[in-house]
Amino acid sequence: MAGILSWFWNERFWLPHNVTWADLKNTDEATFPQAEDLYLACPLAFCIFMIRLVFERFIARPCALGLKIQANGPQKAQPNAILEKVFTAITKHPDEKRLEGLSKQLDWDVRTIQRWFRQRRNQEKPSTLTPWLWNTRECWYNYPYQPLTVDIHYYYILELSFYLSLLFSQFTDIRRKDFPIMFLHHLATISLITFSYVNNMARVGTLVLCLHDASDILMEAAKMANYAKCQRLCNLLFVMFAMVFISSRLGLLPVWILNTTLFESWEIMGPYPSWWVFNLLLILLQILHSFWSYLIVKIACRAISRGKVSKDDRSDIESSSDEEDSPLPAPVQKHHNSTTNGTNKAHGTNGYLTAGAPCPDQH
Repeated sequence: MAGILSWFWNERFWLPHNVTWADLKNTDEATFPQAEDLYLACPLAFCIFMIRLVFERFIARPCALGLKIQANGPQKAQPNAILEKVFTAITKHPDEKRLEGLSKQLDWDVRTIQRWFRQRRNQEKPSTLTPWLWNTRECWYNYPYQPLTVDIHYYYILELSFYLSLLFSQFTDIRRKDFPIMFLHHLATISLITFSYVNNMARVGTLVLCLHDASDILMEAAKMANYAKCQRLCNLLFVMFAMVFISSRLGLLPVWILNTTLFESWEIMGPYPSWWVFNLLLILLQILHSFWSYLIVKIACRAISRGKVSKDDRSDIESSSDEEDSPLPAPVQKHHNSTTNGTNKAHGTNGYLTAGAPCPDQH
């Protein structure tokens, strides 16, 4: 074990030239970050996770119910053994050929089968209450970790605990569409926190963390307002979030922080192995920020055209139109009189128009 630790903490990898671990030992005149300080993050992350569960159950949930946020999940698809077998064993997104085969087998309308599969997919998604609780947790997480003291060691440990708990939560919560991107973001952030602390780059690391924290609470608050149907407040918070996010992560971060870590530090102490790792992780974060900025601008353009902020592109529940909220009609049989069948063939709906449903080309 000693040999493994000695290899892992190799000075030639972690530290600049002519610097050793002995130079970074605490003295009466100076205090330096110590790698063993970060060991406290794991038990703290567990404590944060448990406090989060208590917070959601006894504070966030009653507040959500008081705001009349929907606690029930999406509408359930009506039971059907054949479609359920296809859904669980073959595909959740049947193609046109399979839909036609199921239509003949069940004597159902193709559009009814399509809607059954949409409702069945949405059935596995959370209610509006669940993402509202996620966002209250994010607001609660983000607020206390702003650095309030000069001692940034505690701030670093708390931030590392926070991101470790987020990483753990990704595997315990319902999986979102952006799971791989967020997982990569959390891994990159945890690595950055660890590398910058061990390398005595805690000051620049603190600036990076503060820039991230500045916009996160606005984003979560905007989502909470959206779920609570406070549209004007949601629009205002979203505008504030977009301005802070884009200006901090596409402005301050590359112009101020990346310029320092990439170019000024090169002139002062030159590159070394962990310097490359540290800066490559920062560049990875910058790429993710650019992608998220694109999504924010996309949502903003959509909001301008619709007059309101509706939902983000990571929504858990898919929906193709407003009719998805309506009950699933009873399966329409294909056996009708000659007049009805003639109308059905003209429109390709197998009797669906006679039930008062919209023509498919309207959607």
